[in-house]
Amino acid sequence: MESKRGPGRPATGSDPVHSVRMPDEDWDDLEARAETIGLDRAKVINALVRYWLRRPGAKLPKRPDHD
Repeated sequence: MESKRGPGRPATGSDPVHSVRMPDEDWDDLEARAETIGLDRAKVINALVRYWLRRPGAKLPKRPDHD
């Protein structure tokens, strides 16, 4: 007998959310420094992952000036 599947996830128009383990200090500093250059944590993390995976056209994000 075939099992019935429940309803799928509703369409949101955005990427799924994933969690990442990271020390709070790094997480908070990432947010603060990303904001200084007009980005947010997610954009920086996504850019780094795409670059690391060698996706076509991927570039390292601009780094903020050092304190």
